[in-house]
Amino acid sequence: MDERSASALPMKLLSPAGGPEQLRQAIHFGADEVYLAGSRWGMRARSKNFDRDQLVAAVREAHAAGVSVHLTLNTIMGDEDIDALPEYLHFIDEIGVDAAIAADLGAISLLREHAPHVEIHASTQTSIMNARAAEEYARLGARRLVLAREMSVEDVARLRERLSPELEIEVFAHGSMCMALSGRCLLSSELVGRERGANVGACTQPCRWGWTLVEESQPDVRRMPVEYDGSWSYILSSNDLCMLDHLGDLAQAGVSAIKIEGRAKGAYYTACVTNAYRHVLDGEPASAWMGELDAVSHRPYSTGFFYGNPTQNPGRVEYARDRLMVATVEKCAPLGGGRGYSCEVRCRNRATFGSILQVLSATEPIRECSLEAADHWDEATGSWEPVSQMNRAMDLYRVELPFAVEPLDILCLKSE
Repeated sequence: MDERSASALPMKLLSPAGGPEQLRQAIHFGADEVYLAGSRWGMRARSKNFDRDQLVAAVREAHAAGVSVHLTLNTIMGDEDIDALPEYLHFIDEIGVDAAIAADLGAISLLREHAPHVEIHASTQTSIMNARAAEEYARLGARRLVLAREMSVEDVARLRERLSPELEIEVFAHGSMCMALSGRCLLSSELVGRERGANVGACTQPCRWGWTLVEESQPDVRRMPVEYDGSWSYILSSNDLCMLDHLGDLAQAGVSAIKIEGRAKGAYYTACVTNAYRHVLDGEPASAWMGELDAVSHRPYSTGFFYGNPTQNPGRVEYARDRLMVATVEKCAPLGGGRGYSCEVRCRNRATFGSILQVLSATEPIRECSLEAADHWDEATGSWEPVSQMNRAMDLYRVELPFAVEPLDILCLKSE
């Protein structure tokens, strides 16, 4: 993106919500839309996801903030799945789910019949790469197409020119990339068992395991490890996708919405990545926010197929990050007399006196301060007790900050 541009880009930001906490952070940090799963039929079965009561609450909370809710129904389905869907589709229609992301033709057909108020979005697993396929999914009821990840920016632009104007295009712009075509991988089910297959949402990610390559006739001689010291290598692992610096190209190509991958990631990931993309979509330079994406757990970044062939990650250390989530803000009030602010925070990781904290806020740049004092809420006595560190995960602490923060803002500890 041109750093001199100060205009907002006309694309919606779709953020992952693997559970209720991630949902709140996605909303707080500026998502236009969130995508999540119920307790079945989602491609991230290991995420916390949402039971029926939680889904009702999620739709209510998101709609109150003006955020749309997209439900994933994108597993490959057998007859037992299809037979159980109609009742669930009536439920999501009644509670106001805005869209369903589906790949199975049977599921799409049932959505039209049993959830007429829910938009149908064709999942990336439909591998849409041409106008004829796109228009056919539109004829079946799809209002938005999540394109195959194997398309370049030029491919997307050419496809957009051939589509009906009312059809929306969505692409993945950030996050982990599967090494299989549009995510349809059989490695996990082959190596671990059908119940841990990628297409039922339970992938064990064998592409992230350490491997080496040998030749059949002379396995001890013709061995090709990627690591110079002969150790196991990540020869199947792809780099992560990051298009923060190229959002202008996606907008020019006619993309309607960009999606952040990561329903299996934690709340800090959702908050940090959503925040960075929100600011750049609103017209700020990508260079001012790229450092924030280095702060979350990630593999080396690439631009996927958008500008040519993607790159793999053969390095032994898969993940890198330079910041740790310490706490989320629950309350903040001025101390009076210009002495700063008293904030109640929910602890996530340990921080001691003298630690330099960084504060992630939706409306402010990154700010730093020192942790100088803390009190711990003692449930047994019903009182605040002074402590020298925050070290009990999910307990409530009270800290003093030199500036105001908002509920759901995040306190971080920069790694050494």
